[in-house]
Amino acid sequence: MKRHIGIHHINTPKKFILISAIIIAGVFGAVFSIKTYPQVFSADLTVEKTVEINSNDPMVVDFSMPMFVDDYNGKIKIIPAEEYKLRWENSNKRLKIFPVRFWKPEQDYKIFLPEAKNIMFSKTKSWIIYFSTQKYPQVVNIFPENGAQDALIGAEDPITINFKNPVADFSVRFILNSKIESNFQSNSARTQFKLLPKNGVEDGMKYELKIYAKYISEAEDSFREIFESSFETLPPANIVWEKDLLARINQAKRYGRAKIKLGKYIDINLDAQVMSIFENGKLLDAFMISSGKKGMDTPKMETKIYNKFPRAFSKAYGLFMPFWMAMVPDGKFGIHELPEWPGGYKEGANHLGIPVSHGCVRLGVGSAERVYNFSEIGTPVVIY
Repeated sequence: MKRHIGIHHINTPKKFILISAIIIAGVFGAVFSIKTYPQVFSADLTVEKTVEINSNDPMVVDFSMPMFVDDYNGKIKIIPAEEYKLRWENSNKRLKIFPVRFWKPEQDYKIFLPEAKNIMFSKTKSWIIYFSTQKYPQVVNIFPENGAQDALIGAEDPITINFKNPVADFSVRFILNSKIESNFQSNSARTQFKLLPKNGVEDGMKYELKIYAKYISEAEDSFREIFESSFETLPPANIVWEKDLLARINQAKRYGRAKIKLGKYIDINLDAQVMSIFENGKLLDAFMISSGKKGMDTPKMETKIYNKFPRAFSKAYGLFMPFWMAMVPDGKFGIHELPEWPGGYKEGANHLGIPVSHGCVRLGVGSAERVYNFSEIGTPVVIY
């Protein structure tokens, strides 16, 4: 049979003195232990993360035992000074320190925690916590690369900047030569930005690109320079055309400039005897031609493809003109493969690069088919 011992059982002075002595001894024993072995009852702390702290994230401090929060509330110091607010969790064992506004990017901070007491009434020493915040966006590569020369910039090959991490928390500005207005777009992850001057780029010009960034919550005057690069565009073509035809084609591919920036067009340079095809400002290919000989010159003009026929026949000359593309409505001038006799002989195979035709623009075998498949009715043709 169990007996309950309560206050009503302490019914003699002797029992009262005995129980009081036991309680007092226990209290003194606890106090003695805390005083004698403070390290046993002192709270330790750990910090969840100390580097690359995002600007709105808290600093998280975990204590090994519950703390008296009044020893910390309003008594924590942060250098450089920032207003903060505290949140206690996990029965006062976890402390979260939030910035009222935000931690400044790329900043080293110190948090001074004062001496405090834990639930065992033991003193926990003061601590200094060091932490650093997230860095400004970092450029990992850029096109054209810094110091590049002979750069070709266009809709197909815009200035392209790749960042190490997404820049979702930052506003960025791209300044080209201090004042050039530009359009830019980014991928969905905001790790890549493409930039193109509104009025295009000039040949043989040096461009300096500066990138500025600020945290999205900072004031507009808080932008700081985070990257600088420069490049030079390809100088204007002042070409002495090579006699070697392959070298001349390579010159055309290097120095060719689109005269029409949108859509397809065919470019014919009579001096060089070179045809180039462009799409959206980008040179796709170049070929040697033979244009009209003296007295039967191919006219300089801006025209278009009026009709096409895979194997036209010229009654005037009794020849086939494969891959025919008319450049005038009456068909007097056109683009076609080297003319072919009914017996199969190709005329003028060794004349590419030399104006020998009767006014049409001749292309070699393979080249004519390439241009024929590229062109459509209405494709512009520029002859100069």
